[in-house]
Amino acid sequence: MSEEILKLTDELVQLITHHISKDGVFSTAIPSLALVRRSHVSDRIFRVYNPSLCFIAQGLKEVFLGQERYEYGPADYLISSMQLPVVGQIITSSPDAPFLSIKLNFTKEQIFEVLNSSEIQLNKQDDVRRALFVGQIEISILDSIVRLVRLLDTPDDIAYLAPFYTKEILYRVLQGKYGSALANIALEESSIFQIRQVIEHIMSHSNESLRIEKLAEIANMSISSFYRNFKEVTAMSPIQFQKQLRLQEARSLLISESADASDVAFRVGYESISQFSREYARTFGYPPKTDVKRLKELYDQRTNI
Repeated sequence: MSEEILKLTDELVQLITHHISKDGVFSTAIPSLALVRRSHVSDRIFRVYNPSLCFIAQGLKEVFLGQERYEYGPADYLISSMQLPVVGQIITSSPDAPFLSIKLNFTKEQIFEVLNSSEIQLNKQDDVRRALFVGQIEISILDSIVRLVRLLDTPDDIAYLAPFYTKEILYRVLQGKYGSALANIALEESSIFQIRQVIEHIMSHSNESLRIEKLAEIANMSISSFYRNFKEVTAMSPIQFQKQLRLQEARSLLISESADASDVAFRVGYESISQFSREYARTFGYPPKTDVKRLKELYDQRTNI
């Protein structure tokens, strides 16, 4: 890591520490920007990533997309170019050196705007098709990130400057090695754009039975071509993708509403309670009732520290 990157990373550590003093994920006065702090290594965290860029100023994290593992820290940035069910875990953190990161959400419209208003020559040397990727941080990207976070100290400047700095970050990423992977979510002629449309459909109909023929039709592909492209982009089959969505939603409902497992199973789209329980335990390591009790006890312990 270069001296300049180290200097910018150190400044980002100081900025995040200045604005958040306790653990959690915190929204900021910049609507698309969140700050994250964790003082301990974490259990596996199941969630759906929105299109976003994540940069870790301090600590180390691993993320699983399907069976693929991505590890990243202060030398890297991670991008999720569309909505994806993932499993994350903080693997390096301590009270003396907590995990600190930023998350910047973006939209396909912002990507299209940058592409349309610039003359970027996309680098297709490494034509990544995964919707999740880790790239080596570059000074130009990190400098843009730090300037965006600095705006939290001058809130009157946010409304005017934050959109420019956000566009600059996206512009720098689009200029880099993985630019084509990010650009394709906004280019209607790309197969990745077509798969994104299918993902949006699955997200909004996750409790309904999947019909591969219908999904292929949405993607404007043959069934075999759709199936292949979907797995290339998400590292999962459509059924596996939907299952992750259903189980994450079920877990959220069980925790937030203290609902009955059988009721939740039907609400998220399962027709068999036994199948739901098996798949829940296989994914989260415990059957529903035991898992929810364990999570609530962990939460009580941490809030009472």
